[in-house]
Amino acid sequence: AAAQAAPNPPANDAAELAKKLANPIGALISVPFQNNMDVGIGEFNGSRNTMNFQPIVPFRLNDDYSLITRYIVPVVTQHDITGAGTQQSGLADTLVSAWISNAKVKNGVVWGLGGAFLIPTATDELLATKKFSIGPTAIVLKQTGGWTYGALVNQIWSVAGSEDTVDVDQMFLQPFVTYNWKSGTGLTVNTELTQNWEGATTTAFVNIMAGGLLRFGGQIVQVQVGPRIPVAAPEGSKAHFGVRTAVIFVFPK
Repeated sequence: AAAQAAPNPPANDAAELAKKLANPIGALISVPFQNNMDVGIGEFNGSRNTMNFQPIVPFRLNDDYSLITRYIVPVVTQHDITGAGTQQSGLADTLVSAWISNAKVKNGVVWGLGGAFLIPTATDELLATKKFSIGPTAIVLKQTGGWTYGALVNQIWSVAGSEDTVDVDQMFLQPFVTYNWKSGTGLTVNTELTQNWEGATTTAFVNIMAGGLLRFGGQIVQVQVGPRIPVAAPEGSKAHFGVRTAVIFVFPK
């Protein structure tokens, strides 16, 4: 979507590329590997590492609208979470989102409306919901100068799956703000809040990410790193602190 914000931006324009990457539903293919390490979790002082493989693939529908798809595949390794000396590792459930978005951007405003699908791909039952869940998702953002700010939300409910596990009824809310300098260096602050209506619990993190663009031969890569600050969690499961790192492979059109 943001690819149309400026007429024919040069492929090597770092500021324009960083601007597109700041838009979660920007009309360019990107392949992020986002790693979240949280430590000091719960009564056993546990740790959890979540590597999210989350490619974003846009499709042009017509001159006015695009279809933006995002796939989040988490690979989780955790120690001392379910008990002292315990370990689980493997895939967790996959979240697939698809938004119909405006291909023509006016006044820097980008919006997307669509659906979110939680697919039970977990390989360990302690990382699984064992449910297929669906619901609506929406995003709206504005880009002006070097600023990008907006919010993403989804709400999913389980509609099929194992009767032995609790139903899924949860909302995810992510307000975000990014500032990018002309060099392509940027600073992002976002809040990730998950409200579990079924369990009446709230989980929230504040992420502060500094990043920049690198070029390896013909491949453009954005790298990001920063603290992941736990704000809220179900009783007995709050981490002491965390770190988020990301490597994003970029494929401009």
